[in-house]
Amino acid sequence: MIKKSCVICRKHRNDGIIINGKRICRSCEEKLISSEAGNDFYEYYKECIKKSISEFAIKGNNLNCEVYS
Repeated sequence: MIKKSCVICRKHRNDGIIINGKRICRSCEEKLISSEAGNDFYEYYKECIKKSISEFAIKGNNLNCEVYS
């Protein structure tokens, strides 16, 4: 099995969750869940996830968009 790196800590692990093909390891998932919204760690995790998933969504949209004139 190929280990994918966590979008937050960049460690190669096979545990945790996958969102749109991007992995969040169990450790980061637990830290995110236990963090209070608005806290610095929470904001950092949120930005890491946003960058990773929005990059995927933008690439996917570019590949599937038709050009209308």
